[in-house]
Amino acid sequence: MAKTITLTQTDYDRLKALTSVDPDPSDLDKNAFQELRAELDRAVVVDPKEIDPNVVTVNSRVLIQDVATGEEKEYTLVFPLAADFSVGKISVLVPLGTALLGFRKGDVVEWKVPGGLRKFKIKKVLYQPEAAGNFES
Repeated sequence: MAKTITLTQTDYDRLKALTSVDPDPSDLDKNAFQELRAELDRAVVVDPKEIDPNVVTVNSRVLIQDVATGEEKEYTLVFPLAADFSVGKISVLVPLGTALLGFRKGDVVEWKVPGGLRKFKIKKVLYQPEAAGNFES
């Protein structure tokens, strides 16, 4: 059974709207939408003021570590239009973004890559908008 994830009501509503229409096949991989929809279906939804500060929400900045190599990377999880991989902003619609969403510090998440799976540990939530008092991200 898949582990439960935690989302704020704000993130849930925006992500549900984002995934309510089928994507243009030229824009995005349909699998990304299906994966995100599956995550939304298993989410526990809480008020933004009640979210644990160690949970990865949209616009959170996280430090992750590749379990196999020990390499650490920092990413900010964003909505698709704000994504810019060159500066570490990853969309909730890419496999790693979907994998991180709703998990917390200490969790190990799996990211599908060509040829298999990679595992990453969430080392730290460096910034979470809700913990900083921003409930409208």
